[in-house]
Amino acid sequence: MMRISQLAERTGFPATTLRFYDDAGLLPAGRSPAGYRLYGEDAVARLTFIGAAKHLGLPLQEIAELLAVWESGACKEVKADLEPRITARLDDAQQRIAELSSLTASLHAVLEHLETLPDRDQPCDRHCGFLNSPRPAATAVEEALEASRQVPEQETERWRGAPVACSLTGGQMAERAASWRTAVEGAERTPVPGGLRLTLPADRTVTVAGLAAAEQRCCPFFDFRLRLDGRVLHLEVRAPADAADLLAELFGPAA
Repeated sequence: MMRISQLAERTGFPATTLRFYDDAGLLPAGRSPAGYRLYGEDAVARLTFIGAAKHLGLPLQEIAELLAVWESGACKEVKADLEPRITARLDDAQQRIAELSSLTASLHAVLEHLETLPDRDQPCDRHCGFLNSPRPAATAVEEALEASRQVPEQETERWRGAPVACSLTGGQMAERAASWRTAVEGAERTPVPGGLRLTLPADRTVTVAGLAAAEQRCCPFFDFRLRLDGRVLHLEVRAPADAADLLAELFGPAA
């Protein structure tokens, strides 16, 4: 039998994640007379299965359903249950790729148009070529961002009640942190209530949006808000007080 620290060291999953999986019913634990969580060898195989499912982007509810099949059924039954789930995830990923590609094309078109405009000392008015230029059609990503601004406040604060736990393994967490450091390198950081605002060049929008979407799947206690403002992107990141250290580690301290 292993205590939680031993299981974390052996599998690479943080202890906070193991506790979260226990509370969610994904990783049942025994208890010692002193009340410590205890795990057998089967927990290692179970975590390997959970990690593989998380790598495919499956939400915890679907992983719980798949675990039930894995525990009681044959491999062919797991395969039959997994195939439609992967097909759905693939369709979703392809849709997001198309949306981000469309947004990228729109941003490039606007930048190219801006470069052709003369430098005027007067305020923008009806004679301004930019104001009179055709606007690119709104992409699905832009429509989603606009819709999120119209959602009642209480429906946009789910992150506040999410447990501070990440489903990534140690190696995956290090890789994600490195990706964020590259994406926000050189950003102007400003404190906001509960987090910070990072101001970046607009050409990083696709990368940042992709990372934010991936981050919320494994760490739902983060809140991301993106706003395009001309040639810059404003990214606001918030997290509960218990996750302040992780927020600073991923995105840097506010100025």
